[in-house]
Amino acid sequence: MNAADIGVAAGAVALIAFLAWYFFGPKASRQAELKGGVQEIGITVKGGYTPDLIRVRQGVPVRLVFDRQEGGDCTSQVVFPDFTLAASLPAFETTEVEFTPDKAGRFGFACGMNMVRGTLMVESGDGDGEAPVATVPAPVAEQAPGAVEPGDAEREDAEAAARREEITDLSRRVAVGAVLSLPVVVAVMLHEVFGVDVPSLLLNRWVQFALITPVMFYTGWPIHRTGWLTLRHRGAEMNTLITLGTSAAYCYSLLVTVAPGLLPVGVREVYYEAVGVIITLILLGRLFEAKAKAGTGQAIRELLGLQAKTARVVRDGTDTEVPVEQVVAGDIVAVRPGERVPVDGVIVAGRSTLDESMVTGESIPVSKTVGDEVVGATINQTGAFRFKATKVGADTALAQIIKLVQQAQASRAPIQRVADLVAGYFVPAVVFIAIAAFAVWFTVGPAPALTLGLVAAVAVLIIACPCALGLATPLSVMVGTGKGAQAGVLIRSAEALETAQRLEVIVLDKTGTVTQGRPELTDVVPAPGFTEDDVLRLVATAEHSSEHPLGEAIVRGAAERGIALAEAGEFDSLTGHGVEAVVEGRRVLVGKAALLTEQGIEADSLEAEADRLAGEGKTAMFAAVDGQLLGLIAVADTVKEDSAAAITELKRLGLQIVMITGDNARTAQAIAHQVGIDRVLAEVLPEHKADEIRRLQDTGVGVPPVRAKSRTWGSIAMVGDGINDAPALAQADVGFAIGTGTDVAIEAADITLISGSLGGVVTAVTLSRATMRNIRQNLFLAFVYNSAGIPIAAGVLYPVTGWLLSPMIAAAAMAASSLSVVGNANRLRRFAARPLPGSTPSSVEAAATATAAAR
Repeated sequence: MNAADIGVAAGAVALIAFLAWYFFGPKASRQAELKGGVQEIGITVKGGYTPDLIRVRQGVPVRLVFDRQEGGDCTSQVVFPDFTLAASLPAFETTEVEFTPDKAGRFGFACGMNMVRGTLMVESGDGDGEAPVATVPAPVAEQAPGAVEPGDAEREDAEAAARREEITDLSRRVAVGAVLSLPVVVAVMLHEVFGVDVPSLLLNRWVQFALITPVMFYTGWPIHRTGWLTLRHRGAEMNTLITLGTSAAYCYSLLVTVAPGLLPVGVREVYYEAVGVIITLILLGRLFEAKAKAGTGQAIRELLGLQAKTARVVRDGTDTEVPVEQVVAGDIVAVRPGERVPVDGVIVAGRSTLDESMVTGESIPVSKTVGDEVVGATINQTGAFRFKATKVGADTALAQIIKLVQQAQASRAPIQRVADLVAGYFVPAVVFIAIAAFAVWFTVGPAPALTLGLVAAVAVLIIACPCALGLATPLSVMVGTGKGAQAGVLIRSAEALETAQRLEVIVLDKTGTVTQGRPELTDVVPAPGFTEDDVLRLVATAEHSSEHPLGEAIVRGAAERGIALAEAGEFDSLTGHGVEAVVEGRRVLVGKAALLTEQGIEADSLEAEADRLAGEGKTAMFAAVDGQLLGLIAVADTVKEDSAAAITELKRLGLQIVMITGDNARTAQAIAHQVGIDRVLAEVLPEHKADEIRRLQDTGVGVPPVRAKSRTWGSIAMVGDGINDAPALAQADVGFAIGTGTDVAIEAADITLISGSLGGVVTAVTLSRATMRNIRQNLFLAFVYNSAGIPIAAGVLYPVTGWLLSPMIAAAAMAASSLSVVGNANRLRRFAARPLPGSTPSSVEAAATATAAAR
């Protein structure tokens, strides 16, 4: 080893040590300044975040003022995954992002492509010797009462316009790069690979210099600008690698062109064609990537497009068409056939059927009449009606759906933390490998060692682009949560989406989840000498004054069957036994068998029938009139139409189903038998439901004790709809809230099923599995290129095969890596929930069809 070899090796070691300190050494942080009770700090976005290490106080509102001084898609969005917050950053504009950090620690934030990163250090106000900062509420911006969310639609339009502008700019740069690089590439390939004689003009170094220099500095400007700026910020990302590689090849070629005498004769090769091809291919891949990524945010754009633009408000007795932003709560709004319902409300006049598929995911139109609620963005089909606006602007169901989808897309799945950790060290490691590869080739490689070392280093830098790694998870999460929203399944976070694929046990609350949640009249059994109508008319009349849910169900059932009620008097509620009333001068008793026995009325003839009904999960009540047995009437909380089919499908997916209820064991077992549930937890008080979930988590359900004890057998989900379900929903690994339930339950849940159908659980589980499978495929595609490509680019195969990877092939492989990830993520857009046995076609497809038809 000569002095030059030793010098290069020592220089490589020193350079790697310096870069390790440069990339990973301590960085200066900036403290946000307190202004008017808000911690404020300005952040410049230009190839990175300046500053990228920010200190703030816990519990005090923070205002981050992003000054974005660049275009392109990479930094067009900033995401704070730990705070489920995302904001668009328009090019060359200033954007304020406000939130209150409620927890202390180090929290990362990143661009939408997950390549440019910063850190937010939230410090606790206790124990550091400094006086705590007084907490003053941050000013809240005024919101237009009718807007879905201030600026949402405009922001999406601006992002779409910026994306179109970027695509146009990339197309222009790619065209210039292709036109100028093609003659040089063709000439070099024909001459050196195929031995074809080509015009010497195209092989002239000065001509190649003249053709490729515009490619280097015009076509490659977006890459070089960001790459060098990132380095200046003591960071490194995909643009940095490409910039370093192409700059090294270009500068070496320029040196050979301008002063060839400074280099030995054997290493006077130029690589202009490699520079031109690399930059053009990279930009071409980015162009395809920009077009493909435009589809991943389709769900949000479609949801925003659902809102009606105007509303017909009744004012001073006339219908006046106004922008939807001007509708206020309490307005009476008229809706004609074929129109969209502009905001949420309650029908006060008229009746119709509405297509709610775009909000609930259910394809079957729903009949609505006076007193029924209507949801904004749904489509009126047949009749005309008027409704009173109850929720407008950011309070509407559509606005809440959009907000939840945006929050989910701003969150990060746990699996991405591993990818982020790898990506954080990946680019510097690649730079180290490139330096080491050059040093090894220079010191121990065959002649021309300098040339071979340069080729290896450039190839390593080019092929190791981590863009695919950064995109692997966010794109799939964006598509998956969007598909869920279209199917009426609102996923609160990427973590919930990931956890749902590991579910092994689903615990279903009975009332309102498996069943309808309100009693219905099911059976009327008359005693000899009476008809069903006689029994129902007398009993419903007696129960008309009752406020008990069972009595209300009987009255409602009589009305549905067209039974006219008689006049009742002297009503008396016999607590715990039944009711007594005088109907048309006749004394009517309704209640338990014991009530009739106490009055000396024999009910034995219907006892067997009552037992049969009880075995079916129904509540049977005896009735008598003037001391004579009148008959038997049964009421039950009926099972939802699709509960049995959904449970069958969940079992097919390998999930164990448990039903939990406060009802008695006999009734609970009857309902469970109807829908195919084998395990029942009955007579569980509301306050003990969370304890039961915790016990199942600790001991397992129907699994081998060893697996259950190790807690490696999977996760437990809870599905419920009531206030008393909220603690259990929060305790479960994944909480599913029925959208028809209470706000408290929905707030405590990880996933909300808007339609209230158990089919939504099936959709959520299958979507979670499909999304996580897609993410794993993306990570494989990202890692396989780098894992195989970097060693090959470094030249590990050269001693065996004599083959050294060309930087041009490395550029093609790098572009293919990113494109394959983006393309695979977009493949998830074809996801469609399987229809339940005997149900209507997929609600996802139906919703998409209805949306398209309404436009």
